[in-house]
Amino acid sequence: MKRLGVVLAAAGVAALTCGWAYAADLPLEPAYKTPVAPVPFYNWTGIYFGFNGGYAFGQSTPMSLYSDTFSAFNFATNGWLGGLTAGAQIQSGHTVIGVEADVDWTNSSGSSRGTVSFNGAPIGTATLSSNLSSISTLRTRVGYAAENWLFYGTGGVAITNETSNLTGPVGFVCGTGAFDSPPCKSLSNLHVGLAAGAGVEYGITPNLSAKAEYLWVGAGALNTLRDNLVRVGLNWRFGM
Repeated sequence: MKRLGVVLAAAGVAALTCGWAYAADLPLEPAYKTPVAPVPFYNWTGIYFGFNGGYAFGQSTPMSLYSDTFSAFNFATNGWLGGLTAGAQIQSGHTVIGVEADVDWTNSSGSSRGTVSFNGAPIGTATLSSNLSSISTLRTRVGYAAENWLFYGTGGVAITNETSNLTGPVGFVCGTGAFDSPPCKSLSNLHVGLAAGAGVEYGITPNLSAKAEYLWVGAGALNTLRDNLVRVGLNWRFGM
């Protein structure tokens, strides 16, 4: 009986050992992991509309608005501006490329008194005044997107609506029609030029963004107006 008990005990130990070995060979069940939420990606692609406002300051040389044969002096102009914006852009990776158009109405103006020349020779003095009523631009935008931030450069064409008056002439008479008599008012209002600048835009929501930008505008073949525009604005974008 004692020998039988020893045999049974040995068999039991062997069975337990085999069971543990088998269990060790079984694959472990993977631990449960909470799904990782996808990282949100800000998308700048879309068509947008907005408004902007700011300040304009620069230099005006309006005599070329009268005639190419007359020249005068520069004077400072400045004023507030505000207007509307529309554009479209597409994003690929970090690169954002688009086109933007805007029109701003402004009260930018200035005046000064100085020497007026005809074909390079002084003929007298007068007061020149300039009034800029609107600035419109059509530009491309190329930028680098870092999630909600967009840093961009921009360039294109500009059209300004500027009038000028010549008053108080001394040494000559304006508006007589003579070859050496300049008109008393500028001959045209709309002048084509260039616009270039840079800015930064921040996406507040997937559709709403705020921007701050600087634009340089040179109009009238670049020799009648050189203006600096500092603007802020809001855009509402419709994704595509």
